[in-house]
Amino acid sequence: MQTNSRPALSDPPLPLRLKLSALWASLTFCYLYGDYFGLYRPGKLQHMLDGAGPMGPSSQGSLLFVALLLAVPGLMVFLSLVLPVRLVRWLNIGLALFYAGFVALTLPGAWWFYQAYSGIEIALCLLVAGMAWRWPRT
Repeated sequence: MQTNSRPALSDPPLPLRLKLSALWASLTFCYLYGDYFGLYRPGKLQHMLDGAGPMGPSSQGSLLFVALLLAVPGLMVFLSLVLPVRLVRWLNIGLALFYAGFVALTLPGAWWFYQAYSGIEIALCLLVAGMAWRWPRT
């Protein structure tokens, strides 16, 4: 009988900050792909050319608001790794719950692909908030 001479694979635990950072990166990709696929809806590009933005008529103010709204999850990839632990915990809880609620508000009447992305996005947000809420103590 031959035994397997290969050593077992090591799987060290990942730090919580790294897990949170990866969740924010995943969330950011879902936002980007959801918006990208949204461009394929019939009439969407013409609607944009006619001056409609993601939240009403396009203006510098509305596009700045959307830009800042979408920049935060991407920034949280980095901020979850470098800010003080107490601040990271509360930012992860608060922002994740905010984004989950915001996405939920966009669901009524949405196309199926968007509903699928939204479900994933809400699940990721709730996972971020839950993991941050249960942050280990010393």
